[in-house]
Amino acid sequence: MTIPEILGNEELRRREFPVAREKAFLAHAGVCAIPRRVSEAMADYARQCALGDQEEAMQARVAEARTLGARLLNCDPGEVALLGPTSLALSMVAAGLNFRRGDNALIYHDDYPSNVYPWMALAQRGVQVRLLNTRALGMIRTEDVLGQIDENTRLVALASCHFISGFRLEHDAIGKALRERGILFCLDAIQTLGAFPTTVEHVDFLAADAHKWLLGPCAAGILYVRRAVQERFNPPLFGWHNVRNPDFVAQEAIEFRAGPAKFEVGTHNFAGMAGLIAAMELALETGVQAISDELLRKRAWLVPALQKKGFGVLNAGAKTENAGPIVSIFRSGKPLAALHAKLSNANIVTSLRTDRKAAQYIRISPHFYNTDEELHRLLDLLED
Repeated sequence: MTIPEILGNEELRRREFPVAREKAFLAHAGVCAIPRRVSEAMADYARQCALGDQEEAMQARVAEARTLGARLLNCDPGEVALLGPTSLALSMVAAGLNFRRGDNALIYHDDYPSNVYPWMALAQRGVQVRLLNTRALGMIRTEDVLGQIDENTRLVALASCHFISGFRLEHDAIGKALRERGILFCLDAIQTLGAFPTTVEHVDFLAADAHKWLLGPCAAGILYVRRAVQERFNPPLFGWHNVRNPDFVAQEAIEFRAGPAKFEVGTHNFAGMAGLIAAMELALETGVQAISDELLRKRAWLVPALQKKGFGVLNAGAKTENAGPIVSIFRSGKPLAALHAKLSNANIVTSLRTDRKAAQYIRISPHFYNTDEELHRLLDLLED
């Protein structure tokens, strides 16, 4: 399927994306509605489980999941762990790294909490946790990062795209500069994986669950760990799967398995993995570059149309490389809960978000299969 085929054939679109039969689903930056093929993949796995061993029905596809993840990230399958929630993956990285007293880590306090709390907890180990200063919500420029690190900076942890402002990080430029300085770079990529090309040439760790732009199920994600750092990064969690135990007999000493299995503590979420595989296949079949082009096309006309309606738009004038899939609107000093409810009652699904200063935003996050007509329906319901 191509995007023009999907958008040009309403019967096909509604078959492949059943949510479109009843709703204009414009909330992919939250928890997505899964496509038909993802739903069927998980249902097929469940049916196999009813006839035999749950693990046997899926174990052979673990390598396939790694390979698909590697194609999305442009890395080696041996660098892709199948871990689940982004929060778990980021917490594992934060807790597993060896920090020295006096080291510092740079984070952004207004990122999504999953990418804040694991790093804040490092203060308990004597790490100085620095909070990045920015010009505006989520607007993280390369010069901002480089201006706030020093010789004691051990790690920088940022999100590939801000969950409210939609500002997309130039993570390659940031990562390259950090690599040159010997500083580790961890990327929370949940708001771009499946929507924009998100490669890891200059990234040391990357975590992303499938339940947003990848159009997969919850708690089925990937953790990228660069091969060069795998040996010096030991997970703080131990189980039957990531620690060697021949014939399921516990050994005298803890010895981690090699490769990405080192980070997969226990039994896989096989039902989620079945959906994850189908979701990654869909993204690769459609083409991530084609998806990003379509999202930017929608954004290009939607932002000025929203401004004509009298709304402010976060990150409205972003350069192409900083324009993300999220469009958040606001009206200074005015609550938007009632308008959000109005849209919901009309079967137009958006998200209501609030920042640190209690300002409210309606977050609009359409995907490639959403039509311009659905977005025009949204505009018609917005107050002039």
